[in-house]
Amino acid sequence: MKQGYVYIMTNKPKGTLYIGVTSDIVKRIYEHKNDLIDGFTRKYDLKNLVYYEIFDEIEEAIKREKQLKEWQRNWKIELIEKQNLQWKDLYETIL
Repeated sequence: MKQGYVYIMTNKPKGTLYIGVTSDIVKRIYEHKNDLIDGFTRKYDLKNLVYYEIFDEIEEAIKREKQLKEWQRNWKIELIEKQNLQWKDLYETIL
């Protein structure tokens, strides 16, 4: 059984949003922050972890990621602001 995480990265409050899934959130966010991954987050300079959820199994996290990616943008913003009204970078909280 492998734990899973869904996370949302951004470049600024209410800026560009990226939703991802991983089994190792500390490593994955480190990779995003240090431009070790080529792609969307590097292109749009998404370095701030503003939301995450923890799941007992990676399969649950993958289902949730797919669900969130289908949501309207304003629903995603509301989800973030319910837990992180100031849009603070949560990276330090996961270390």
